[in-house]
Amino acid sequence: MGGGTIAAISTATGEGAIALVRISGPEAIDCADRIFRGKQKPSDIQSHVQHLGHVTAGERVLDQVVISVHRAPQSYTAEDLVEISCHGGVLVTAQILSACLDAGARVARPGEFTERAYLNGKMDLTQAEAVIDLIRAQTDLALRSATEQLGGRLGDEVRTIRDELIAWRAHIEAAIDFSEEGIGPDEGDKLQARVAQVREKISALLATEQRGRIWREGVRAVIYGPTNAGKSSLLNRLLGYERAIVSHIPGTTRDTIEEVISLRGVPIRLLDTAGLRDSQDELERAGIARTENSLALADLILHVIDSSAPKPLCLADRDSNALEILLLNKSDLPTHPDWRNCEALRISCLAEDGLAGLEEKILTAIGARHLTTESAVAINARHRDCLGRALEACDRAQETMAQNLSPEFVAVDACAALNAVTEVVSLESDDPILDSLFSQFCIGK
Repeated sequence: MGGGTIAAISTATGEGAIALVRISGPEAIDCADRIFRGKQKPSDIQSHVQHLGHVTAGERVLDQVVISVHRAPQSYTAEDLVEISCHGGVLVTAQILSACLDAGARVARPGEFTERAYLNGKMDLTQAEAVIDLIRAQTDLALRSATEQLGGRLGDEVRTIRDELIAWRAHIEAAIDFSEEGIGPDEGDKLQARVAQVREKISALLATEQRGRIWREGVRAVIYGPTNAGKSSLLNRLLGYERAIVSHIPGTTRDTIEEVISLRGVPIRLLDTAGLRDSQDELERAGIARTENSLALADLILHVIDSSAPKPLCLADRDSNALEILLLNKSDLPTHPDWRNCEALRISCLAEDGLAGLEEKILTAIGARHLTTESAVAINARHRDCLGRALEACDRAQETMAQNLSPEFVAVDACAALNAVTEVVSLESDDPILDSLFSQFCIGK
């Protein structure tokens, strides 16, 4: 990981009213002194106060700017940090960044400002991950979850578990160090109860992983069924605009079309797929293969059938853990006898009948399995891996204690559980996971 003083443009590329250039590191204020001209030098400016002036490159004025100095440790990175607000043109921001580099800074890597904030103790790893979740949030629930995680709620819960594991481990090590005093049956029962309580808290956090994935990525809702059933029409109605081509010609959809909608804050990732039928067309068969792949990864299947046509052979049962909603489309046409007593939701994409009921059914279905609104705490895949290892260590410890084995064996599992939980909020600076995590950020964040 590189050190020194870094600089980057922290606002999105393109024209805008203003742009922000950041400098952070031990020489940040000195770099600003070399390029800023105003009533005071940046090194003389009071921390967290904005000043008007100009950024120059030699004798040439690049732009009129507002500059603020944030002295360590009271800054985002816990280092000396300078923020330059300039006019939001592509060329002017690039030239100001170039002036910063000429003054002694280097270009920041993606996420390096937040990485330094983490390494310098301004935030734990869950809060650093929340920064990118906050930027990427597409719905109210995702935003709320990221905001609470950025505020430290998840980290606080993890640290509570860690503290209990530390106390548990200390008790075991005391038993080892003072083995001549022994541990009575009551103490052994209390130790088992303590492990059970920790295990329960870890399990509760693990149960939020699916909810977190849905808030961050959306419910994978696959629209599938035979050709000409109205799948693309359903996609268009749910989106509110004509996204997919609709035609009476079978096999119009050859590829998977993916779009995201929000239903009461829940992101739904809609996938319109190629219709199922026997086909000799190579492109259509490739599209059908993609349909099968999408079904294997689906959280929710919207199975669309033409209610005016006979029951298709593709309605046979399939092995799937996904929720499935059967939709009888074209309810504005006479219903075929095959469907008269079928339990399904009847809709008409043409007449836009039954779509409000479909939205309610989708929310009810996914709410029963994935979502709760009482808490916005939700772990991600990395947290799941750490907490899963901690849970396994707790289970091993419980089994070891139940068999009345030596406390040295329990101590090994206690240490493993503690290390795994600690990884949720903290990793060593040379851990490759950190590089992978912060590389997902934009440059300047």
